[in-house]
Amino acid sequence: MGLPKNSAAAARRAKLDEVRRTQAARERRNRILTVAVCAIVFVALAGGTGYLLFTIKGEGRRAAATKAAPIAGEKSWDKLTQNHVAQAVSYPMAPAVGGDHAQAWMNCNGDVYEKEVRQENAVHALEHGAVWITYTDRAAPDDVKALAERVSRTPYTLMSPHAKQDSPITLTAWGKQLGVDDASDPRVNAFLTKYVQGAQTPEPGAACTNGLSA
Repeated sequence: MGLPKNSAAAARRAKLDEVRRTQAARERRNRILTVAVCAIVFVALAGGTGYLLFTIKGEGRRAAATKAAPIAGEKSWDKLTQNHVAQAVSYPMAPAVGGDHAQAWMNCNGDVYEKEVRQENAVHALEHGAVWITYTDRAAPDDVKALAERVSRTPYTLMSPHAKQDSPITLTAWGKQLGVDDASDPRVNAFLTKYVQGAQTPEPGAACTNGLSA
């Protein structure tokens, strides 16, 4: 014998209400889970962005400190002339750090030369903000290789042998020079950081390509 009509309708309503409550509870749980996941992602992204910005700022501060700090053993020359000349120039230091120079510059977009280059052209590259790394046969082959790799990936640098310098390895910028015994000397990195397109540059941003390549 079945349930009275009213009782059957009430049972259906109760069952439907239970289904609706279950569905509403499930939707609430999903909303809470979604909000929680979004919050976790937001915190992670914010933390990552903050860490990245902190790292970038830290690197910027370290680079600025390196550029401001004096480099031990560095030599400086002031009041260097900048005339373009056709004849050879007798420079008072080796390698030359500045002064009158040739009309054409040596390419200095990470260029590594296996033979000595003409100083008058290299000095023009220095005027454009390049750092010129030179070495003698007293430099260790591994050091020469390491420096060549560093130069090849560093715009506004060039490298070549130079037999007449005092140090096995010499770094030269316009009006600045440093001699070191090996490539692992921390002053090498300090010199490059400070003087590649550094404040000493007479013509910052000038070309390091479309000059002489040998």
